[in-house]
Amino acid sequence: MAGWEEGHGAPSIASAPVSPSSHPAIQSTRVRGHVSPRRGCPGGQTPPGSHPSPFKAPRRALIAAAVAALAAPAVRAAAGAHWFRTSDGVRLRYLEAGSGRVVVFVPGWCMPGRIFAPQIEALSRRWRVVALDPRGQGQSEVPSGGYEPTRRGQDIRDLLAHLGGGRVVLAGWSLGVLDALSYADMAGDGRLAGLVLIDNSVGEGRPPQGGRGSNFFANLRRRRDATVRGFVRGMYRTPQDDAYLDGIAREAQRMPVEASIRLLSYPRPREFWRDSLYAVRRPVYYAVTPRLRGQAELVAQRHPQPMVEVFEGAGHALFVDQAARFNAAMEEFLARRAAWA
Repeated sequence: MAGWEEGHGAPSIASAPVSPSSHPAIQSTRVRGHVSPRRGCPGGQTPPGSHPSPFKAPRRALIAAAVAALAAPAVRAAAGAHWFRTSDGVRLRYLEAGSGRVVVFVPGWCMPGRIFAPQIEALSRRWRVVALDPRGQGQSEVPSGGYEPTRRGQDIRDLLAHLGGGRVVLAGWSLGVLDALSYADMAGDGRLAGLVLIDNSVGEGRPPQGGRGSNFFANLRRRRDATVRGFVRGMYRTPQDDAYLDGIAREAQRMPVEASIRLLSYPRPREFWRDSLYAVRRPVYYAVTPRLRGQAELVAQRHPQPMVEVFEGAGHALFVDQAARFNAAMEEFLARRAAWA
């Protein structure tokens, strides 16, 4: 698994599975490897039965996905490449497929938008799916600057303006979580029907362990190719095709190495990300691997409209490792929880 704490410090890559949290409340309510919501949560949450449970059960999600697939049109639109210019003149690419209400995916550190191929294929049956290549990533232009949270949030704002229309569900993975929260901080939640945050810390509770004090930055400067390839391999728990991993690793090295390091050093305190999240009053889906279980429980307690899921046995790219399950959860969030009106 690979990940880092809210843009501060270097990614950590571990080959061994992460052990479940030792939090007693989680241990006492674990069901099939997931966490059930505790009763009497603070923050004015409605009691069980009057509101969907914030913690999802995988069986229910898979059944929902099967029903949705049967009801959806049989033909998916092929993903096409499109371009737009940001407000500072940088040409960015995005992939798009399907029609209807819009979900926008923002990838993580140095990754291309095409890493969301399983979501583009599955969700475009019912939704207009957009996957951004952020500046310096994928096939987008590689400018000399703008590798910091304010500009990256503005890039998302520029993309939504380019797409037009009404509300969207904005989904960020890893560093994309921080970019999505940067967007929300500057633009508010007026364009959002919902917010999806995939496997990064959101500044809740204690910082996740690992990452700080590593040699990752030094290794990037000295042995970039080998370091990036190790990072890419570490994102998955399931076997991936060698050609696929090679392509992702090559694309992850398009921007200057110092720009890639700046992306891992966002000058924001932890509280910025937490406060930006709770300022969003739209529904939130927080999908994480076990090391972020404690933060997931706090989000389930403190956000007014949470949906939270812990992906046991998945790597950092959980939406690839457990694509069917993640897509099922996305279908439920988009169809039943997002505030499109």
